[in-house]
Amino acid sequence: MLKDEIATCCKRLRLSRNLVDNSEMVQGESFQEYLLELLKLEIQYREASRRERLVKNANFYSYKTFEDFRFDEVKLPSGLTPEDLKHCTSIDEKQNLILYGNVGTGKTHLAIALGMEACRKGLKVGFYRTANLVNQLSDAKKSGELSKLLASIRKLDLLICDEWGYVPLDRDAAQLLFQVISDSYERRSVILTTNLEFSRWVGIFYDEQMTAAIIDRLVHHSYLLLFDGPSNRVRDSLMRVQA
Repeated sequence: MLKDEIATCCKRLRLSRNLVDNSEMVQGESFQEYLLELLKLEIQYREASRRERLVKNANFYSYKTFEDFRFDEVKLPSGLTPEDLKHCTSIDEKQNLILYGNVGTGKTHLAIALGMEACRKGLKVGFYRTANLVNQLSDAKKSGELSKLLASIRKLDLLICDEWGYVPLDRDAAQLLFQVISDSYERRSVILTTNLEFSRWVGIFYDEQMTAAIIDRLVHHSYLLLFDGPSNRVRDSLMRVQA
């Protein structure tokens, strides 16, 4: 059948099966218009598939968007607007975002929404709970796979470290995390969510010089976003009780 022959040609040319299905639906006033419309649909399909792949590879533990995020409870620094965040301006410019505030105030929601939007723009994103990232680094070092893991992180356009500072680190773990942050400096955007002010970070790393070096690399080319509203989880729970 003709359709089978088209499918064979697509396979040899590394085109998707989607093109075979579209070949029966596309119309054009000339052969060239028909071909153009068919190729446009193939491009759309590939772009959508790539976005889905990027979102999957980012390893978000939940999906969040800007649609249900309230910017009125976040203090943005001068020079940064909600529209800048939605358009991933800081990520394109390899600037860091430090999302600081109490537990449950929406830091992780915004970090994931930013990561999802970056994926939609075709950027490579890696989302990690910081403790899990440290464990992966430690395990990779023990198994001789550290270079491979670091190489995969180097391919990212955006590195998101959620729950930064929730778990104290030993010296080896701190050095591995420092290596990741140092390697990311001016090469990719880093987003941190934390409830610890900078003065308490030494309690995470137990080394003043390393702490100062990490802060120096993160703060340069960065924006600090303050989340000082009430806990969204507590507020939502109260709303359910009152209802």
